[in-house]
Amino acid sequence: MAGMDMGAHQINEDESESEFIDEDDVIDEISIDEEDLPDADVEGEDVQEDNRESDPDENSSSLDDAIHTFEGHEDTLFAVACSPVDATWVASGGGDDKAFMWRIGHATPFFELKGHTDSVVALSFSNDGLLLASGGLDGVVRIWDASTGNIIHVLDGPGGGIEWVRWHPKGHLVLAGSEDYTTWMWNADLGKCLSVYTGHCESVTCGDFTPDGKTICTGSADGSLRVWNPQTQECKLTVKGYPYHTEGLTCLSISSDSTLVVSGSTDGSVHVVNIKNGKVVGSLVGHSGSIECVGFSPSLTWVATGGMDKKLMIWELQSSSLRCTCQHEACVMRLSWSSSSQHIISASLDGIVRLWDSRSGICERVFQGHNDSIQDMVVTVDQRFILTGSDDKTAKVFEIGAF
Repeated sequence: MAGMDMGAHQINEDESESEFIDEDDVIDEISIDEEDLPDADVEGEDVQEDNRESDPDENSSSLDDAIHTFEGHEDTLFAVACSPVDATWVASGGGDDKAFMWRIGHATPFFELKGHTDSVVALSFSNDGLLLASGGLDGVVRIWDASTGNIIHVLDGPGGGIEWVRWHPKGHLVLAGSEDYTTWMWNADLGKCLSVYTGHCESVTCGDFTPDGKTICTGSADGSLRVWNPQTQECKLTVKGYPYHTEGLTCLSISSDSTLVVSGSTDGSVHVVNIKNGKVVGSLVGHSGSIECVGFSPSLTWVATGGMDKKLMIWELQSSSLRCTCQHEACVMRLSWSSSSQHIISASLDGIVRLWDSRSGICERVFQGHNDSIQDMVVTVDQRFILTGSDDKTAKVFEIGAF
């Protein structure tokens, strides 16, 4: 209370010492243009300017760690791909209905791939690097000669947009999932449809051949995983309902021994399924938002998952236990393991690529340059470069260096 009285006394004392001009004392009134007035010195203004100059968020937009920026697109890039035999030969596709094949380190594209009538959302090189498949929201898969950019075949049939495209590990068979609830397989050399896999009751959002090429796995927005015989079109297994996902699948990855599938869902759950018997053998509980990417470690019994909750999580597969969490500033869209499994790379909607120590969860490097969200990311076959596609209409290449 004593302190309050002293403060009040000080205010009154200051007021008594103030001097005021009475209206009778005014001799004349002069108008002054505000532009003629000198700039007022605002206390703390210099400090605020210094803070703005050192604000890392504002400076980050001007940082560019990329060694190559491809600016041939006129809209969002939805898909990027790298040749499995030539680490500098890449492709990009976007909302401008175009795809390009170009070489890292060269300013102009080698080939502009025209023909799609809607966004190019999926790209994949065949495993021998001879062909490129592009999938569009126009419901068409186009097969291109990867060395000349010439169109080889136009593969139509699906009644909805293409969600993804994948190649058989040992031949020129191409697989695509569609919004019309079906999955199609073509012979890309002949341009002939070999099989149509039906059974899902919503969009087929993810899928692939197993590494041994003997099985197809597809995931759907209907919340189910289906396991198919490629030759007979028979659905060997359907995994749906408890204890599996309660909402649609967004992504899946298949183990190198072709026995397990890890899948993520919009419900934030991650499950591991034995595709030999259809049993859920693991549930990775920890995310609080939709899962956007999953991936088996190539050399360890680990799994990585990324989602809308801004987290990249690394799990021990055998015990379904969490090893570490790598926190991001925005949704984790893509992940890629190093061949040694000692590192993992993530791409986020904050426009940043990060390289993590997978054992400790420590971020070792940050790659900046995009000024909008990253939609897709891949690592070149020699693991020297990271290729990204963004909402900012560019593809960027970052050099990993020592990895």
